Amino acid sequence: MTPKISIVTCSYNQAAFLDTTIQSVVAQKIEGLEYFVVDGGSTDGSVDILRRHESDLAGWVSEKDGGQSEAINKGLHRASGDIVGWLCSDDVLLDGALSEVLEFFARHPDVDAVYGDAVLIDGMGRPLRMKHEIGFMPWLLAFDHNYIPQPSMFWRRRVPEKIGYLREDLHLTMDLELWLRFARAGLKVAHVRRCWSGMRCHDSQKVFTQHDAIRSENAELRRQYGDAVTRMLPPPVVRGLARATRVVTKGLQGGYVKSVPESVRLSLQRLHTVPGK
Repeated sequence: MTPKISIVTCSYNQAAFLDTTIQSVVAQKIEGLEYFVVDGGSTDGSVDILRRHESDLAGWVSEKDGGQSEAINKGLHRASGDIVGWLCSDDVLLDGALSEVLEFFARHPDVDAVYGDAVLIDGMGRPLRMKHEIGFMPWLLAFDHNYIPQPSMFWRRRVPEKIGYLREDLHLTMDLELWLRFARAGLKVAHVRRCWSGMRCHDSQKVFTQHDAIRSENAELRRQYGDAVTRMLPPPVVRGLARATRVVTKGLQGGYVKSVPESVRLSLQRLHTVPGK
C-alpha cells in the first residue's frame, strides 16, 4: 500500500503568498496526499483563497488561536498520514519533493525523520541562493544556528506519538526545540542533498522583527538541552567552538556553493506564473 503523507500549513494574514504555497503542495500530485490549512482568523482575503481551494484540501479552519505553534499542532493532531510535515504560508515545496520524500522513507524504514536542502527566495519567488546544509548535529543546532530548513523536514507520524508535538509556549524556536527533542529521544534523523523547498525572505518575517525574543527563547533551549561540558565552559567559548565546527564542516561538504540549479529555477518559475494569479 502506498504510504500517505500529511502536510499542514499555518497562516495568518499572508494572502500575498498563501495561494502560491497551496499551489506548491497541490501540484505535487501525490496519491493519498492529505493537506490541512490552519488560519488564525485572517482579515486580508486569505479566507477567500481557502474557499477557492476547498476541494484540494482535507480540511481548513480560520479562527483565532494562540499563535503559530498552536496552529501547526491543530493540523498535526488531525493528520492521519504515515509521514508528516508543515509548510508555512510564505514558503513553497518544489517539484517532485513529496515523491522523493516518500521514496526515501520507503527505502529507509529505520529512519524516523529526514530533511533536504532549500533555496532562499524573495517576495516575488525569485531565487536568491541555495541553502545546502550539513547532517544532523544537535550540539551545533543548539549552540550555533538552527540550520535545518524547516519546510524540507519530514518525519514519521509515530514520532509525535512518541515524543509529543510542538511546544505552544514557544513562538519563534518551536522547530529547533522539536529537532533537539528528536535527538534527546534517540531518533534517527537523515539528511539528503536534494532541494525540496523554497524559503521566502521578506521584511515582515519574525526572524527579522523579533530579534530579542528569538535570543531569549534560544537561551532557554541552550540551558535545557546543554550538557555538563557546555555548562562548565563560558558561553562565548561554546558558541565560538560551535560556529567554527559548523562553518568548517559545511565548507568541507561544499555547502557554501550558492549557485541555483536550472531545475530549481524552472520549478520556481512555473510556480510563480500560475495562470489567473
